[in-house]
Amino acid sequence: MVLILTAVITALVVAILAGAIGFYLRNALVTRSAKAALEAAQEQIRRAEERSKEILLEAKEEAIKARTALESELRARRQELQKQEQRLEQREEQLERRSSAIDSWESKLRNQEAQSEKKLQELDTLKQEETKRLESLSGLTISEAKDLLLRRAEESIQFELARRIRDSEQQFRDQADALAREIVAGSIQRLASEVVGEATISSVQIPNDEMKGRLIGREGRNIRAIEAATGVDLIIDDTPETVTISCFDPIRREVARRALEKLIQDGRIHPARIEEIVQRAQTDVNEVIRKAGEQAMLDSGVKGLHPELVKMMGRLKFRYSYGENVLQHCVEVSLLASLIASEVGGKTNVARTAGFLHDIGKALTHEVEGPHAEIGADLVGKYGMPEEMQKAIREHHDREMTTAESFIVAAADAISAARPGARRDTVEHYIQRLEALENVARGFPGVERCYAIQAGREIRVMVKPEEIDDSKAAVLARDIVKRIEETLAYPGQIKVVVIRESRTVEFAR
Repeated sequence: MVLILTAVITALVVAILAGAIGFYLRNALVTRSAKAALEAAQEQIRRAEERSKEILLEAKEEAIKARTALESELRARRQELQKQEQRLEQREEQLERRSSAIDSWESKLRNQEAQSEKKLQELDTLKQEETKRLESLSGLTISEAKDLLLRRAEESIQFELARRIRDSEQQFRDQADALAREIVAGSIQRLASEVVGEATISSVQIPNDEMKGRLIGREGRNIRAIEAATGVDLIIDDTPETVTISCFDPIRREVARRALEKLIQDGRIHPARIEEIVQRAQTDVNEVIRKAGEQAMLDSGVKGLHPELVKMMGRLKFRYSYGENVLQHCVEVSLLASLIASEVGGKTNVARTAGFLHDIGKALTHEVEGPHAEIGADLVGKYGMPEEMQKAIREHHDREMTTAESFIVAAADAISAARPGARRDTVEHYIQRLEALENVARGFPGVERCYAIQAGREIRVMVKPEEIDDSKAAVLARDIVKRIEETLAYPGQIKVVVIRESRTVEFAR
């Protein structure tokens, strides 16, 4: 029992001692942790104070820099303002000087004006005195003196006119023989019906002579509509069952021929239908032109041409020059040029293509002024053809040539043309005269279309009604006549017809 009590007491004492030691140790650890935390807090406070000082210093430096920049900017602005003030002061001084100068000039001008008025009054007085003195000396009044001077002037003018008329008559007598020969030669040329008819006239067969009246229409409205829409001269005469189409432009003539045939087949002939049929015929002719150009390109062996050049070549299907078809002539020249180039060692492809295109300018001679060689060279250059081809086309009629291909194309052109009956210069000159006649009328403002008809004896000019009124139309006709007389040489006389047509169109819906 005593052992148990002793053991219990010992255990209690040990427990109490252990608790006391644990309490002491815990207090010591808490005290140390608090001290460490306090030291860490003090360290943070110290660092924060140091950082705040640094921030304050940086802020002060930034403020000093900003203040310095502002002060420099203010100084610069003050200097600029001072300079502007100085310039304004200088301008004010200049304006003051100019104002004073203007005032002085005004005063001088007023003085001069006053002096001028005074001198004018003196001159009027002297003039009146002189007039009175002259009247007293001559014994004539002013009106009588004027009448006398006019009579003497009329006598002098009549004498001068008589002298000039006599000189002109003598001059015309001296030139009468040469002028008569020129007129006779021109008349003979105009009457070359077999040549001109081959190049400028087409015939259309009609089923009966009653169709002629339908083509003419009431008061001639149908025939006028056909001629206005196609630009040809429709000749309806006593020839049985035949209507003649006359025009120097072969494409216009072909369009008119096709349109006339379709109208005759259709039977409905009136102005609105005529315009529709003419448009269709134009489309058909354009398709024929395109196919002809493509076929000619295949026949000559030329490749890689621009489609527009092919169309231009197709237009030559309806063009004749010196009695031969121009498109066929171009194919012949292309083949000959390629053969010659292969024999002499030239550039075969260049010679072939240049020979094919050498007369392409003739497709535009109705529209563009100038030699066809120059027109053709400029045209192929526009569509990207090489410079050597342009030179061969441009030089094929020149005496001096710069490339071997130019010589080859010129030689092939001469060979193709060197056959009996190929050179008929009459047709070419005739067409050139008609083109020149139309170009004269086109040169006036307000002209919409113009057509030379009746073998060049008449030109019809269609004007824009919104620009040319009736009075201006009469003046325009006279101006065209004067221009023709001044610039063209022609036998006989040329009739100028100016047509002004107004149309009002409404639709019922």
